[in-house]
Amino acid sequence: MTALRVLRLVARRPTGAFGLVWLGLLAVGGVLSLFWTPFDPQQTDPGSAWLLPFTDGHVLGTDRIGHDQFSQLLVGARETLVVAVCSALVAAVVGLVLGLVAALGPRWVGFSAVALIDILVAFPTLLLAMVLAAVYGSSLGTVVVAIGIGFGVAVARVARAEITAVRGTDYVLAARVGGAGTGRIIRRHLLPNIAPTLIVQLSLVMALAVLVEAALTYLGYGSAPSSPSWGGMLHEQQAHIAARPLLVIWPGLAVALTVLAFNLLGDALREATDPRLVRTR
Repeated sequence: MTALRVLRLVARRPTGAFGLVWLGLLAVGGVLSLFWTPFDPQQTDPGSAWLLPFTDGHVLGTDRIGHDQFSQLLVGARETLVVAVCSALVAAVVGLVLGLVAALGPRWVGFSAVALIDILVAFPTLLLAMVLAAVYGSSLGTVVVAIGIGFGVAVARVARAEITAVRGTDYVLAARVGGAGTGRIIRRHLLPNIAPTLIVQLSLVMALAVLVEAALTYLGYGSAPSSPSWGGMLHEQQAHIAARPLLVIWPGLAVALTVLAFNLLGDALREATDPRLVRTR
């Protein structure tokens, strides 16, 4: 099934269409913020403080020191998408490697890999990110690595179960009897059959990465304070929530909608790519 056909199937579902549209808008806004924003997101203008939405060209208003909220949301969208995508890539690599080793390796290697997965799953991702940030400094790379490793072990647990199930099917046994090597079996049979499940898992990873990145930035362990982010906006405005609740609603709503979009898109992708669901329909 081609990528274009998958996108068409996803777009036919209301949930998939919402995920595609919202994430597409975020991607366009993030790329656009590299070249243009309505106002300088870092510029302070005390004379324009506490402006209401649609006042003097400020679509979402300004904060206590005159920061344009719409411009900061655009820049924050870029950072959020970078963290989500890169974290999912790291989690995919970690999860697939550990899952393959645990399912296909020698018994003692598989047992060791399963034990390692169980230990790492019990370690909170947020705490791991805070420890890495304290050791290596707060940066986008630290956040990506921490989230990727933290959620990668959860992906590994699912991947191991799926690989074990597919490994025992008749067509895999027939391929092995026919002389196919382990590498060929992995490429031709295992990965295509576990891909739909992994897609759903990675969409969940991206959704959780958005939440973790916002939480880390809110706590001061995320990206540099000079870089606008949704979690940083929540942190800055929490003291003024009673006077200006809209300043908290905008970044909070952006986080909530992005998490929802990733989850809905993952479900739609699974429905469009899982052969078992396609045959059922």
